[in-house]
Amino acid sequence: MECSEKPVWNKYTREELGQLTVTPPDETVRKQVLENWDKVAKPLDGMGSFETLTARIGAILGTARIDISRKAVIIMCADNGIVEEGVSQSGQEVTAAVALSMAGKHSSVGRMARWIGADTIPVDIGINREEPIPGVLDRRIRRGTRNFRKEPAMTQEEAIRGIAVGIDMVYACKEAGYRLLATGEMGIGNTTTSSAVAAALLQCEVSRVTGRGAGLSDAGLARKRQVIAEAMEKYDLYHADALTVLAAVGGLDSAGLAGVCIGGALFHIPVVLDGVISMVAALAAQRLVPGTGAYLLPSHKGKEPAVECLMKALGAAPVIDAGLALGEGTGAVMLFALLDMALQVYQDRTTFSDIRIEQYQRFL
Repeated sequence: MECSEKPVWNKYTREELGQLTVTPPDETVRKQVLENWDKVAKPLDGMGSFETLTARIGAILGTARIDISRKAVIIMCADNGIVEEGVSQSGQEVTAAVALSMAGKHSSVGRMARWIGADTIPVDIGINREEPIPGVLDRRIRRGTRNFRKEPAMTQEEAIRGIAVGIDMVYACKEAGYRLLATGEMGIGNTTTSSAVAAALLQCEVSRVTGRGAGLSDAGLARKRQVIAEAMEKYDLYHADALTVLAAVGGLDSAGLAGVCIGGALFHIPVVLDGVISMVAALAAQRLVPGTGAYLLPSHKGKEPAVECLMKALGAAPVIDAGLALGEGTGAVMLFALLDMALQVYQDRTTFSDIRIEQYQRFL
């Protein structure tokens, strides 16, 4: 899928970003979808969270005749300069290798998405590599962020450009006919950047939101927490706004995903969040453009310790609780499949009149 050659969003200023406004999803449609669920021959609320999730999707799309047959995962790929500080088991070369695998649909998310008929769209928003990767959209802002222990990871202009890439991706996807999107990412060191952003936005202790990522040792985890704590003090992040935080210690992948979340709200496309990195980006997006959260759907509760606090801040209740920690958008793709099954019940619903019994009534 190709975006326009000259994205209309690439000239945002901080002030223009702050002036974006979001109209809420259609409440009338949401209620209509829930009423339709009550007419299905089943106990009231028998499909649990899937009734409310599909009602939210209908409200976002503006129709009770829900069609999410065309869906895609937007996977932001970027490197992080902070890996110089020994906060990850792997080096930056892994980011490019996995992105190449994603281009061939050979990575975990590619295989899962292909199985359910969803598309994967890997985007190079900041991989530390000279040559473009065949099959990966080239939207690179720079070759990886800077080492935030030494200097801010990005300038605010670079962070805004990253956000703009995400917004433009959603616009292009809507123009191409997609009706449901998901967030995915790939970038060695991005649990460090997301933990730092989470600590600042949530106003909580670094140790509370920083985990082992892909499997750090005790010493590695201690180093990771130390590096983040130093940055919190260095940049006074407990007193900073979301854009300042994102630029100081975030990643280009997180900036791009924040843009995907904002784009979903601007263009009324539901966006399914993956794990902790997506949730951090979503919280940043909500702080940057209030109202964005109404367009975001949680998928799963991952293993990283920040998840509980992020879910509370986002008012989210993920459906899947399986200890997932793979990333790439895999948890979101799992929700794609579950939503497809739920909508089979909704779209081809057997009503109480079909089986000649009386419909259940609500008394609350």
